[in-house]
Parts: sequence; C-alpha cells; structure tokens
Amino acid sequence: MFIVSSYAVALVLCVVTMLCWGSWGNTQKLAGKTWRYELFYWDYVIGILLFSLLIGFTLGSFGEGGRSFVDDLKQVSSASVLSAVAGGIIFNLSNILLSASTSLAGLSIAFPVGCGLALVLGVVNNYLFVGGDQGDPVLIFSGVALVMVALILNGVAAAKKGNGEATKETGNAASTAKKGVVLAIIAGVLMSTFYALVARAMDVTNFENPAEGLATPYTAFFLFAVGIFVSNFLFNTIVMKKPFEGEPVGYDTYFKGKLSTHMVGVLGGCVWGLGTVLSYIASGKIGASISYALGQGAPMIAALWGVFIWKEFKGSKSIVNILLSLMFVLFIVGLGMIAVAKS
Repeated sequence: MFIVSSYAVALVLCVVTMLCWGSWGNTQKLAGKTWRYELFYWDYVIGILLFSLLIGFTLGSFGEGGRSFVDDLKQVSSASVLSAVAGGIIFNLSNILLSASTSLAGLSIAFPVGCGLALVLGVVNNYLFVGGDQGDPVLIFSGVALVMVALILNGVAAAKKGNGEATKETGNAASTAKKGVVLAIIAGVLMSTFYALVARAMDVTNFENPAEGLATPYTAFFLFAVGIFVSNFLFNTIVMKKPFEGEPVGYDTYFKGKLSTHMVGVLGGCVWGLGTVLSYIASGKIGASISYALGQGAPMIAALWGVFIWKEFKGSKSIVNILLSLMFVLFIVGLGMIAVAKS
C-alpha cells in the first residue's frame, strides 16, 4: 500500500486535506439551487463509501509496504472495527447537526462555534489518546489558538456582512438562533471525537508493519465510511421526515432526481473522502493531532471560496475587509506553527 515516508510529503497531504474539507461545500452550493440538502446528503454519503472502496483497491493495495486492503480487512479485530465504525456514526450525527445549526442560526454563527469547538477539543483528544509522537505541545496548541481566533474573526466578518440577513432567514426569532447555537455546540463536541476513534483503530506508529488486529488507514477509512452510510438510514431519514427547516421530503423525490444532480453530491463525498483518507495516511508520519489540526483549517478555505469565487463579501464595509485580512494572517501563522511542531 502507499505509505508516506517523508515529513514534507505528509505536510503536503495535510494541505490537500484542508483544501478538500474546505471545498466540498461548493458541490452542496451547486446542488442546492434545485435540490434539498437532505437529498444531497444521501449522494454525499454514497460518494464517501464508493471512494473508500476505490482508494482501498488502488493505493491501499499497490506497493510492497504494509498489508493490502483485502488482507488487512480479513485480519482486523472486532475492537478496531467497532472503533472505526463508531467514528463514522458519530461524525455523521455531528455533520447533520452542524448543517441543521447552519439553517437555524446562520453560517456565520454555526461554523465558528461548531468547527472551533471541534478543532480545540479534537486536537486535545488526539494528543492525549492517540499513540505515537504528537510533536511539541507548545507549538501545536499555540497554533490552534491562533486558528481559533481566525475562526472567530471569520464569524464576526460574516455577521457584519450579513446586515441582518441571517436573522431574516431564521424567522427573526431569537429562540431559533439560540437553538441553532445549542446544536452547533453539540455538533462540535461530537465532531471532536470521531478522528481519534478511527485513528485508534490503526497502528499509527508503524504503517509498514502494523500490529495484528489493527487496521491500515485504508481499511480504517472504509469501516468509517460504512459507519456513516449505515447510520444515515436512521439519522437522515429522521431529518427528512422532521426537517429542522422546510417541509418533510420523501425518498420518492430522491429517486426522481436527475443523474447530473446526484453526481454533484457524489463528487462532494469523493472530495471530502479524499481529504479524510489523506489525513489518516499522513498521521503515521506527522502525528494525529497535527494532521487533524491542519485539516480543520478548512473553514478558512471555505472563506476563501466565499470571498474570491462566490463574491459573498462584495460591497461590504472596510471593517469587514480588515477583519478578513487579519483572519487570513492569523490563519497562516497558526498553521505554520502547527506544521513545524514535529519537524
């Protein structure tokens, strides 16, 4: 299987992870013009599962290092299976709750709260409970603090840009916004745990000769994807029948969708899946806490898309541009500190 042997290559993979995690939302934006989020999410989840099989039978099976995907899947212990699948279930629930929070409280509130909590708690969780050399804690947590401040600035800039638009979308009800914040907090806490659960199913200290019963990154990612897919029959069905916003939607609507619309969602799942599996591959060389922290800079990438491609901040006041500039500076410095924490 493909194994990273260079710290520099591992950093590059983490940057790709950040780009993927911050860019897959563009597919939701494209599909959202004619397609409900609950329907898009099914295609997104299917895309993750299909990509996990594709990457397993390609990069996970080629080369002489480690165990091939099929051989590894045969020997993985029940404890490792449970850990990786549980990671998928928890991620799926947190992702759905974060999306619900966005619809209730607005993007400018949901993402800084949810992703900010997930970043801080997730790095702590990975540092404490995943094996291997995690790097210099001072550099890691100082960098995380700067990225956290950047996320907050992103939220403040988005709120000032909106001029009350988010409040209008949530029905001008303060109670609705508070409900969205509560959901974002729950989503952030849940999301902070999934990465470590999957990483604990792997032998992160030795991908070339992983211990018996532990999984390679490719097998762990496939089991993680299975957890997402299976749990989606429960979580997404509930959301379809009792949506946080809008009218209930049935599966008959899903099957009436155009192939091109379905493929947009599948593409989104593949993009997110690529970022996730590369993050786990890089964790063997760079450490789980650093790999996760770099990937969770994704909201800044999403902000770049919003600023330069979707022109979401066009016509905003000068204070918004100042906040965005400061946000990007802190973001780059924070990521730089995290990147050198184990070099």
